[in-house]
Amino acid sequence: MTARQHDSSVYEQIQASEQFQELRRRFRAWAFPMTAAFLTWYLLYVILSAWARDFMGTKVIGNINVALIFGLLQFVSTFGIAWAYSRFAGRKLDPLADEIRHETEGKSE
Repeated sequence: MTARQHDSSVYEQIQASEQFQELRRRFRAWAFPMTAAFLTWYLLYVILSAWARDFMGTKVIGNINVALIFGLLQFVSTFGIAWAYSRFAGRKLDPLADEIRHETEGKSE
């Protein structure tokens, strides 16, 4: 068996393993709902900007209006999601990925 065939069979075994499937399930269970929530939040901003101009133009403090606040909150939510993902990955994904890696490194030696 060539090195390339050996590598592909190892990767196929990893992909077929229950641990890897669990890793994928955990990732998807977090990423898909969070992506949907963020896209909904972003589209709300776009829709309100297009069809609720009076509301978005409402001044809150001085020349700061609702649209500016919503726009800045887009940045805040992006950083918040990145921070939350980092914490989630550290607790739920990284330990399982490390376990898979250690098992794989043990098999390849």
